[in-house]
Formats: sequence, structure tokens, C-alpha cells
Amino acid sequence: MNQILSTDVLVIGAGPAGSAVSSMLTNSGHDVLVMEKTVFPRFSIGESLLPQCMVDLEKAGLLEAVQQQNFQVKDGANFTFKEQFSSFLFKDKFSDGPSTTYQVQRAQFDNALIEQAQKMGVQVQFDRELKSIDINNEGTSKAYFQNKEGVEQQVNFKFVVDASGFGRALPKQLDLDLPSDFPSRQSLFCHFKDNFSQDFDRQKILVAVHDENPDIWFWVIPFSDGTSSLGVVGEQKYFDAIEGTSKEKLDHFVSGSKQLSAFLQNAEFHQDIKTIKGYASNVKSLYGDNFVLLGNAGEFLDPVFSSGVTIALRSATLAAPLITKQLKGESVDWENEFSNELKKGVNTFKAFVESWYTGELQTIIMAPKPEPKIKQMICSILAGYTWDPENPYTRNSKRRLSTLANLIGT
Repeated sequence: MNQILSTDVLVIGAGPAGSAVSSMLTNSGHDVLVMEKTVFPRFSIGESLLPQCMVDLEKAGLLEAVQQQNFQVKDGANFTFKEQFSSFLFKDKFSDGPSTTYQVQRAQFDNALIEQAQKMGVQVQFDRELKSIDINNEGTSKAYFQNKEGVEQQVNFKFVVDASGFGRALPKQLDLDLPSDFPSRQSLFCHFKDNFSQDFDRQKILVAVHDENPDIWFWVIPFSDGTSSLGVVGEQKYFDAIEGTSKEKLDHFVSGSKQLSAFLQNAEFHQDIKTIKGYASNVKSLYGDNFVLLGNAGEFLDPVFSSGVTIALRSATLAAPLITKQLKGESVDWENEFSNELKKGVNTFKAFVESWYTGELQTIIMAPKPEPKIKQMICSILAGYTWDPENPYTRNSKRRLSTLANLIGT
């Protein structure tokens, strides 16, 4: 054992959730140590933020660091299917709150957040992979980490936060994993030099639906440097049915959308195509004795509405004050104050994702003459304001969407 460290709060993972929760806890006077498996900057998916993120970044004291990065401003979302086109402008939404956000290269975004957290006093160590952990109520909780050279470290802590994202450190260690009730889907994605014509709106994410198979959809996320992120998402069986390289599979899918193909006719692809599959996840509980799971470490739904970073940041800003209360010896109702509160928004996102894949939400989004007030309510959800109790579509979302889709289809 090379070193033994002690801290009030151990945070596993230096992504957006880890940066936000550690910044807030440090600002509240706690000793915080972040242990990150990789070395920053590093690539990550989840590049199109939602305006709700701006609210939680500001709570964590991280918004100014993001505003200084020259990221591409995002003011809405565009959707296309065959010859249809629909646009949502975030300023024309039902809920209060910011109307713009950013489209970000996550390597730069995540690095900016953790560097700001360090400036605020957060201690961070990179290249530290969790090997085992013992969490108890006897004041002797400890975790063991190892770097790429095999050097081990022991960390003694009072409370541990899992912000490891898709690494899902604690669910694996504590047998918390549950199978997701979503079908197994796959995504192929890459960055490319876009060379768009002037009629492409760089301030909005483009979501394109496959002309022949609405189960398959694409994202195009423009960045401020003339490059974009492109991804295709569908059930595993669609990818398995195609022979060839990842690039050949991506080209095959893109050819299935006439409008998308037109936008990409001058694109230059220089980077390798990356893939992620079976990413939907769930857990038995988001919390336990002296631990909490944030963001993707707990549950990940689907990339279609860019909810990942939004849920990560929201979970961090909900958890931080509760951890402070617990460390002070005060009683915390983790079920109601954290889990149920977080799930209010997560369940709304989930209903919208499910409605997207049944086709009901696609019908609503592509409606030729939407009722203005209802479109504003839908726009608020697309902007990430799924915790707004005043929006009817944050309550009984599945039923409301089904009813609305039936009305539009008649």
C-alpha cells in the first residue's frame, strides 16, 4: 500500500456530476476527494446540453467556467422525418428559466468543470480505479484504488458519492444493478468536419428519423469550430443485420434519410467511428447507508432527448445539501428528499423516451399545426424542465402524450 488518505466525502468520478457535487460540498466546508479512473481531458458522449443544465451549473458555481469556453450556443432543437421538418425554440417554452445552453465537446467541457472545482478547493486525483470498497456505520469506511502502474491507495471516508457514469462503480461493487426495461439499443457515432451549407442551423441539435424505419434515428450536434457530432441509434438487431465496418454501417443508415444525406453531402470524416451498446441501466436503489448514486451511475435512459448531463447535474445539486445535513448529524429522508424528487424529472424523461419509440411523440413533434400552448409545454420538456410542477406534461406524462397523439392523428 503506497498511501492512506482520509476525507469527509469520497467522490468517484470527475465528470459533470462529480464536479458539481464536489464543488458544492467544498463550498459548504467539507473535505472532498475526487478519484477519477481516466486522465483528463478525455472523450465522452453526451454533447448537447439542455437549458436546465444552466440552472444547476450556476448552483454549483461552475457556470462561469463554461461560459468562458467559446462553446456553440444552443437555442432549440430541429426534427426531420422524410419531407417533414419541425423546429422548437427554447425561448418559446412554458417554464421559467434560461432559454439557451451549449453544444459542447465533452473533453473540453468536463475538463473545464473539474479544473474550476479544483480552483474552489476540491482535491482530485486522476488515473485511480476503484478496486474494492467497504462502507459501514462504524466510522471505518474505506476504499481501495489502483493506478495503471499498479500502485495502490487506501481512502478512508465518511460518505461516498458514485459519479462514475457508465463506469457504475458502486452498482458493480455492491450488487445494485437491475436490468433496464428498455430494449437493448446501440449507437454508432463520430466527430467530423461538417461543411454544412448556410441553411443548416448550428444553434440547434438536429434529430433526424430514418425514412423507412422510425425506430432508427440520428443526431447531428454542431460545434463552434466547424465540426459536428453525428450518431445513429437503433435496436441491436438493426446493426447486427448489416455486414461491414462501422463506417460502412453508419453510411448505410445515413442513406436511409434523404434530408440527412443532403445535409452531410460535403462532410469530411477523419475520425474512427465509436460505438456503445446496451447502455440503458437501472439500480435497486439510488442511495444507501453513507452512499448515493448520481447521474448515469444510477439510471441511464436513452440519448434521444439529451437527458444524461441534465440528470447528472440535477442529482448532484439535490444530493449535496443532503450530504451536508447528514455529516452534521441531522436526519435525512433520502427516499423523499433525493430519490423520489430526482425521479419526478427522470420519470418524465422516461415517458417521453418511451413515447418517442412508440411513435406517439414523433407524431406530436411533427404535427403540422400544433396548438401553441401545448407546443410550449412540450418545448419545456425538451429544454430539460422536467421538474416543473406547473407543466401538466410533467405529471401523468405517458397518458397525456398518448391522448394528444390520438387527437392529432384523428
